Amino acid sequence: MSENHILEMNQEQAGLGKVEIAPEVIEVIAGIAASEIEGVASMRGNFASGVVERLGKKNHGKGVKVELAEDGIKVDVYCVMKFGISIPTVAGKVQDNIRQALLNMTALEVNEVNIHVVGIQFENQKHEVEVDQEL
Repeated sequence: MSENHILEMNQEQAGLGKVEIAPEVIEVIAGIAASEIEGVASMRGNFASGVVERLGKKNHGKGVKVELAEDGIKVDVYCVMKFGISIPTVAGKVQDNIRQALLNMTALEVNEVNIHVVGIQFENQKHEVEVDQEL
């Protein structure tokens, strides 16, 4: 899902050693931050994350893809929105919450937070319409 790079944080106090953050940590933080926003029904996962959740474990990184490029960090979020909300407003809140959570927890600036709305969930959960695409 994500590359095997490690993000190295810049420490202001020299001589204490280095702090490294795995991309999977970024995925989990972004996934939780996105799920906190009212209007987001669920995050889009893949088959493996669905199996893990059926076994009783919560996969907080599902629906999030992190790319570490030369020019910075790019986060793609795949989510299902609730019917009746303003998609641009909720997407903006998700972007802000992810940026703030990553800045507070890791001191990392994110270049891009892209929101991909892959479905709409109606009042009764049996009628969820979702676009069929792979992450």
